[in-house]
Amino acid sequence: MKIGIIGAGHIGGTLTRRFRQLGHDVAVANSKGPESLKDLAKETGAAAVSVTDAVRGKDVIIIAIPEKSVGELPKDLFHNVPNSTVVVDAGNYYPKQRDGRIAGIEDGLTESRWVEQQIHHPVVKAFNNIYAQHLGNYGKPRGTQGRIALPVAGDDPAAKAVVIRLIDELGFDAIDAGSIDDSWRQEPGTPVYTKDLDAAGVRKALSEARHERGPEWRYAA
Repeated sequence: MKIGIIGAGHIGGTLTRRFRQLGHDVAVANSKGPESLKDLAKETGAAAVSVTDAVRGKDVIIIAIPEKSVGELPKDLFHNVPNSTVVVDAGNYYPKQRDGRIAGIEDGLTESRWVEQQIHHPVVKAFNNIYAQHLGNYGKPRGTQGRIALPVAGDDPAAKAVVIRLIDELGFDAIDAGSIDDSWRQEPGTPVYTKDLDAAGVRKALSEARHERGPEWRYAA
């Protein structure tokens, strides 16, 4: 599978390494340019490319950058990306810690619905609730007791199915967490966030989530 990854930080770098280990054709980009990624490219065999090339001709594109940086992507970046291309939003909104105030999210949009509006392409929410180290190291074969599960939210069942298969390849169970408008259940501060839960635990955590963002996860001037 041809996978483009925008962002080479904790999650983006981990997914670059793991997907290359699994034999996928990976191109990775960041805001600093391909030259800054030469070490990661040498280590993994991934192609270090521009952001534009990271979305060109890909089956799956993963956005793993700070929420504030999504709005800084080229406005036409996804203009020629077919609707059939699966785009994954792996980000989180940290208003106090990093991103500042993002009005749409503060006014009630889920993080991923806001991302969709910025890039003008549907997304699937995944990989946002797990620590990068755990994503890289804690995968287990299918059927292993206590296998960590990850929630997957999105409006397109076919796109979610692609992401669910990739999560299984990485060594995790995947739980359908509903639509993008339901994806608040896996955002920061919810019971599933940064918890290494099995499938039953993820389902329970999603059901117990509260829609109100806690004060730690809201902007305060």
